[in-house]
This record gives sequence, structure tokens and C-alpha cells, in this order.
Amino acid sequence: MTNTQASTSNDRFERGLELLRQVGGQERPAVLDSLADIAPDLGRLTVEFGYGDILSRPGLTLRQRQLATVSALAAMGNAAPQLRFHIDGALNVGCTREEIVETLIHVSVYAGFPAALNGLGAAREVFDARTDLPAPAEPAPAPAPTGDRFERGSAKLAEIDGHAGEQVIASLRDIAPDLGRYIIEYSFGDIYSRPGLDLKTREMVTVAMCTALGSVAPQLGVHIHGLLNVGGTETEVVEIITQMAGYAGFPAALNAITVARAVFAERSGN
Repeated sequence: MTNTQASTSNDRFERGLELLRQVGGQERPAVLDSLADIAPDLGRLTVEFGYGDILSRPGLTLRQRQLATVSALAAMGNAAPQLRFHIDGALNVGCTREEIVETLIHVSVYAGFPAALNGLGAAREVFDARTDLPAPAEPAPAPAPTGDRFERGSAKLAEIDGHAGEQVIASLRDIAPDLGRYIIEYSFGDIYSRPGLDLKTREMVTVAMCTALGSVAPQLGVHIHGLLNVGGTETEVVEIITQMAGYAGFPAALNAITVARAVFAERSGN
């Protein structure tokens, strides 16, 4: 390694270490010690790439990045220790308990109730351990939305996804019209209409989840449209997808970028 390469590597490590301290709340991040006896280079690469390269990029706030990571890890359902770490990290960078819980409720739409329930179990463990935070108010169910669920969901779907969302529902009419109705009533009438997260944040975490799941390209395209429709930018879409390379792997991120490219081209041609 040349002196220039070593200097660059050191800069990335120090930048990543400072950011990891901010997210993790520890002077000496546990990932370094936990891997010291078996794969110290992976610990270093986690700091350099995951934090020094990716999370330090402009384009998203740390709060947005942490909610995206929490949603993706909960949706994948195979990384409970890392999910707990990033729920804790979300609190450290200014996310509220309510935002984290609402993000995990939102997971139920895209990864199912078991993933959402397991995510909430991890959140409970983290919240119970955080004696440094103000005591939370007793959680209470959100006020029930008024009006017909289908009408409310249809209006929310039109607001977020517009024509792309309508096409999804129309495609189900000849085979599973009840599934289309459930999408409108539950996903949009019940979940998207809840307080706790604004529509832009909901679409950000949805793009993160659909990228991380890696098997839902059509739905990812719909929600990239949706994020752009509610105030997101192409830069933010690309940043969310790029971040997922660290949590779901490069193939998932590359496939998602292909979907994003098609969405951007479609919108620029309209």
C-alpha cells in the first residue's frame, strides 16, 4: 500500500469511526472488538465502507438513514442484533420512539406481520434498556380515522402513487379483486393514513424495504414514483438505494438502481 493509499484509508476509517460513535453512542464501537479474534479486517471495512464511505455521504440526514436501515433490517428479518443496534442508533441521532414504532408498524405492509412483530419486540428491548431517555407516555391507540376505509385509502393511494398505484389495483380486478381492496383499505386506508410519519418518510422507508427484499421490482418502481410524487428527489432515491448495498448487498442495490433508472427516464419523458 502506498503512502497515499494508507492516508486515504486512515481518513476513511477516522471519518467512519467518528460517525459510528455518533450512531452507536460508544467511544469504542463494539464491532471492532467483537471481530478482533476472527476477522479484524471485516471490522475495519465495516467502519471504513459502511460509515466512512456510505453513511457520511450527503443527500440524506442521519435520521432518515437510520429509519431506512431500521425498516430494511426489520423487513429482511434475519439480523436481530443489527436491528437492535440501529434502533438504538436511531434514538441516538434524534429519532423518537414514536417514529421508530410507526416505521415498524409500516413494515407490516411490505414484509408481513411476523416481521413487524419481531421488529417491535427488538424495539421494546432497546427502549427498556435506555434508562437515559425521558420516561415515555403510556402509549395509546391512535384515534380511529373517520370515513370509509376504502374511500380514504383510494384518496391516499392517488395522492402518493397516482397512475402507477391505480394500475396495480386494476391488474387484480380479473383474478383477485379482494386483494386489491385489501391493499387499498389496509395499506393506504389504515397504515398510510396514520399519524407518526409524514408521507415522504413513509415512502423513503418503503423504497429501502423494497430494495432490501430484492424480489419486488414492480412494487419498488411504484414506490420510487411515490417518493418523487410526495416531495422526494432523485438524489434521495439513489442515496437510499446506495445505502442498502451495506445492508442487503450490492446485487440488491444494483437491481434497485436499474428500476430507478427506468422510473427516472419515464418521468423525464412525460
